[in-house]
Amino acid sequence: MEVKQKGFAKKRSGIPDFVWLVISILLAFAFWKLLAVMPKTAMVFASPGQVVEAFFKEVKIGVMWDNIGISLFRVLAGFVLGFIVAIPVAFLMGWYKIFKNLVEPWIQFVRNIPPIAYIPLIIAGVGVDERAKVVVIFIATFLVMVVTIYQGVRNVDETLIKAARILGATNRDIFLKVVVPASTPFILVGMRLGLSAALTTLVAAEMTGASRGLGMMIMAAGQYFDMAVVLLGIVFIGIIGLIFEKMMKFLERRLTGWQETHVL
Repeated sequence: MEVKQKGFAKKRSGIPDFVWLVISILLAFAFWKLLAVMPKTAMVFASPGQVVEAFFKEVKIGVMWDNIGISLFRVLAGFVLGFIVAIPVAFLMGWYKIFKNLVEPWIQFVRNIPPIAYIPLIIAGVGVDERAKVVVIFIATFLVMVVTIYQGVRNVDETLIKAARILGATNRDIFLKVVVPASTPFILVGMRLGLSAALTTLVAAEMTGASRGLGMMIMAAGQYFDMAVVLLGIVFIGIIGLIFEKMMKFLERRLTGWQETHVL
C-alpha cells in the first residue's frame, strides 16, 4: 500500500477535471433530449428547452426566486439547528459511556424511521407554519450528523490520549486539544451528509402546508402534470446541492489539509 498526498488522483490523468465536467454535462443533456423524444418517456421528461421556458415563465410571474429563497432558508435553518444539537450529543456519547448507553439505542431507533412519518405529529405539535418545515429538516440532519460525529469521537487514536495523559494533560485538555481536533474530519463529513439530508428531506418538509418553496412547486406542478416545472424544481435542488458540496469540500481542504490519503 502506497501513501500519497491529497490531489494525487487528480494528477494521474492528463485531461483536466473541468474538461471531464463539460463532457459529463454534454452527455447528460444528450441523454435527456433522447428521453424527451422517445414515445414511452416523452410524457414524463420535458425537453431541456421546455424546462428553460418554464424557468423564464416562473421568473416572469415573480415566484421562482421566492421559492428558491424560502427553501434555502428552511434547509439552512434545519441544518444549523441539527448541527448545534448534534455536536454536544455526539461528543457526550463518545466521552461518557453512561450517556452513550442511554441515548444511542434511541438514536439508532429513530434514525430508521423516515422523516415523512413524523409529519402528522409535527403538524399537530407546531402547526403548519415555518417551524414545521424546519423541524422536519432538523430531525433528518440531526440524526445523520450525530451518528457520523460520534463515530469520529470513538475513532480517536488511543495512543494520542495515552501520550497526553503521560505528559500530564487533564481530561479537559485531552478533550479540547486531542479529541476535538482529531474528530474534525468526521465533523466535516457529518456536515456534508447533513446538508444532503436537508435537501433530500425538503420536499417532505414542504408537505406540511407550504404555499411557497421548491418542494411545493414540484408537488403543485405534478398535480397538473406540468413536467417542465417538476424537472425545473428538481434541477434547482440538484444545483443547490452541488454548490453546498463544493463549499464543504473547500472547507475540508482548508481544515484537514494535513491528512494523508491511502492509495491502493
